[in-house]
Amino acid sequence: MKGVAYDNAGLVLALALIGFAQAEAQPLAKVGSQVPDRTLTSYHKPGQAELMRALTPLQFTVTQREGTESPFHNDYWDNHEPGIYVDVVSGEPLFSSLDKYESGTGWPAFTRPLEGANIVTRTDRKLLVSRTEVRSMHADSHLGHLFNDGPKPAGLRYCINSAAMRFIPVSKLEAEGYGNYAKRFRDSAKH
Repeated sequence: MKGVAYDNAGLVLALALIGFAQAEAQPLAKVGSQVPDRTLTSYHKPGQAELMRALTPLQFTVTQREGTESPFHNDYWDNHEPGIYVDVVSGEPLFSSLDKYESGTGWPAFTRPLEGANIVTRTDRKLLVSRTEVRSMHADSHLGHLFNDGPKPAGLRYCINSAAMRFIPVSKLEAEGYGNYAKRFRDSAKH
């Protein structure tokens, strides 16, 4: 049996390396983006083979194996550009820069989701302490964890892995099919 487990581990590693090489040529953004006039029914999780091709090894580990990226060494922990964050797997809208804040943890932190219907929480008991895991609704991607140490009034901190998300700047919302969110940024600029 050890030989079988080793062979499977070798196969997974080989597929991950192949996926990493192919991810350079075909980023997952093409799987979960570039679809005009998105509706809730357009969000889905691609098959395992497509995920292996399209995701980087880190994205795959975080979203599919409930991994965690390094703090302060990820794409969005210090991103201050206005826009939205979508699931790297499905493209479903998750968070907005309007709700992002500096938590000092080295990961992107948000006070609330952009679309509550696209977020699922469940109890995570993998560590000695019980935590609340955050997942995407349609792709079932592991995103991060929810804590009760955020800013008032709600006191919530959605601590999310950058590798689980793709950022879409306000200037590209229309072109990528997320134009319905542009009004929120126009309205916030008026205040």
